[in-house]
Amino acid sequence: AYASWRLRKFFGRSGSNILIIGAGQAGSMVIKELFDHPQLGRPRAVLDDDPLKHGLRSHGIKVLGGMDKLQSVVNDYSIDEIIVAMPSAPEPVIRDILNQCKETGCKLKRLPGIYDMIDGKVTLAQVKTVDICDLLGRPEINLFYDSIVEYLTCQVVLVTGAGGSIGSELCRQIARLNPQKLIMLDIYENNLYQLQLELRQKYPTLSQSALIGSIRDAGRIEEVFAEYKPDVVFHAAAHKHVPLMEASPQEALKNNLFGTINVANAADKHGTRRFVFISTDKAVNPTNAMGASKRMAEIALQQRNKVSKTEFMAVRFGNVLGSQGSVIPIFQEQIAKGGPVTVTHPNITRYFMTIPEAVQLVIQAGAMAKGGEVFVLDMGEPVRVVDLAKDLIRLSGYRPEIDIDITYTGLRPGEKMYEELNLEDESVDKTCHEKIFVSRSVEKPEALMAELKSLADLVSRQGAYKPDYLVKIVFSNGRQKTS
Repeated sequence: AYASWRLRKFFGRSGSNILIIGAGQAGSMVIKELFDHPQLGRPRAVLDDDPLKHGLRSHGIKVLGGMDKLQSVVNDYSIDEIIVAMPSAPEPVIRDILNQCKETGCKLKRLPGIYDMIDGKVTLAQVKTVDICDLLGRPEINLFYDSIVEYLTCQVVLVTGAGGSIGSELCRQIARLNPQKLIMLDIYENNLYQLQLELRQKYPTLSQSALIGSIRDAGRIEEVFAEYKPDVVFHAAAHKHVPLMEASPQEALKNNLFGTINVANAADKHGTRRFVFISTDKAVNPTNAMGASKRMAEIALQQRNKVSKTEFMAVRFGNVLGSQGSVIPIFQEQIAKGGPVTVTHPNITRYFMTIPEAVQLVIQAGAMAKGGEVFVLDMGEPVRVVDLAKDLIRLSGYRPEIDIDITYTGLRPGEKMYEELNLEDESVDKTCHEKIFVSRSVEKPEALMAELKSLADLVSRQGAYKPDYLVKIVFSNGRQKTS
């Protein structure tokens, strides 16, 4: 049985036996399309949880029952591929169905939501392979577009770190809002160049400038602000990899703290109206240099907000699915090589959200800012990283720990078993948006601010120093947490 399963996987679509989930109009149209294109596979059965449809036939294909029949139908009909054809169903329902289907070892595909279809017409071209975002995704975000348009449309907007995962998605979503000008700044030219070409093609009338420069270079940042005088700044440029920053903590400070201060100084000087800082859950009770540098930057911006006409704010969130250097592309590469997939610890958990979702909420939070806030995004429930790895293995058509091994490598320097979204003595208040909260910290940052000059002198010296010194400084008032 195992050998025949592997052969079916190898020979691919032309011999595929296909199960359709959904006996409605969309499922019927998928079956008809498959009959019109037999080279893509054979529809063998339909499942639907509506008992009134059980026993009916669609283009001759019988509805065999509900989802409780899933595994028996897969076995009895030698199913290779499952297509979920329920475009009108709520996303949580689809996610539950996909999570049941992933256990079968079949290839998974789905139709997009009805609002993503053109004229509501179903074609096989619209069927897409299920990815990890479909399994972890959450209900569609409701945005308050009037407030977003008010502060971004017809404004000069600067995005630092524009070539990165978050920065580039910020640029894509801002471009749709018709800014007066979009300025994209990054130190790495290749990603920035590709983004520039993409936006030129999609938005030919968009006024845009792609600029090379480092946020560490105060002179270069001054030039950019003096020339363009941005109304709104999204500051996404950062060093983010925890193990690399543990080995080079002074670089985390140079970029994440003092680079941020450079951009904030220029924003203050040149009359920027709003400054949105992309922070991280690793800034909460930090146990590593990257998180400590981000927390210091949050506090520095809150202090600057007290004396500036610019409204400075920060947005904290966790890991984003598929971002550069994140676990998803690493796992996918390991799976493509036949494994093993490496996880640091069987019980390590992380918060995950999709890049578009994170950016939508960042933009929405920016519309709410009055100055000095640290906004916290609703990240949902934490996910065990090993479960994420197993799902990716299944979606790739393999069986975890049978076809692809999982090995545990141990926690890396500075790595937590779990992440937190707010400090122990921060209160978290609701906002007008259900997925955005604002933290109220009672911390007195004067001790940290007094350390900035000595830190600046320290990072200018040659050689590294212990990252736990940075963590200690962040909680110099005695509230350091080491878990």
